[in-house]
Amino acid sequence: MAQRVLLVDDERKLVEGLAAYFRQAGFETLAAYDGRVALDLARREQPDLIVLDLMLPQVDGIEVCRQIRRVSAVPIIMLTARVEEADMLIGLELGADDYIAKPFSPREVLARARAVLRRTNGALQPAALLRGATVTLDVERRSVTVAGRAVELTPTEFDLLAALMRNHGRPLSRVQLLDATQGDEYIGYDRTIDAHIKNLRRKIEADPANPRVIVTVFGVGYKFADAGV
Repeated sequence: MAQRVLLVDDERKLVEGLAAYFRQAGFETLAAYDGRVALDLARREQPDLIVLDLMLPQVDGIEVCRQIRRVSAVPIIMLTARVEEADMLIGLELGADDYIAKPFSPREVLARARAVLRRTNGALQPAALLRGATVTLDVERRSVTVAGRAVELTPTEFDLLAALMRNHGRPLSRVQLLDATQGDEYIGYDRTIDAHIKNLRRKIEADPANPRVIVTVFGVGYKFADAGV
């Protein structure tokens, strides 16, 4: 069955161009030109991926992402015309899996979409059960529990946690974590990892302000040090 992508942008020509490119690659496409319609389609149609512009009429992309993340871990790629570092991190801090700055080529969007979907489907992950003191991660089923409680992660958060757990106690740099979660062909801003770590801590730490599971190694990056939550 073909995978479905929801394309959301108020620029109709941009959406039509992306839709044609995705259909040619074998995807089914849905289109929305404002945030309200995007939310309705996301709820009704349950797409496999959402490509979401940050600036939208009716309901902006930030709020769309926030509302979707309350109920779903569907992969989200944010589109933004903003170039400031802080602006690029907004969507990631809300739980988006990736961002693409405008202008972009349809080929780039398709490549990023395929990379996110491969991670979601676990195509690049060997079967394994990774355990910490309180955190258990099942790579094959792409499930995570913390102290026996199921926790829902986005695809990028899941791959980030898996990379850290595979290197339990060993610090990994932001660049290493980007390679593990996005692929070594990814060209982007390495501080995006900080946004994903922040989101991950909210979900698996008892006290995200004083993390004990994923700790910061100053001057290096982060390490998994599950000492109990």
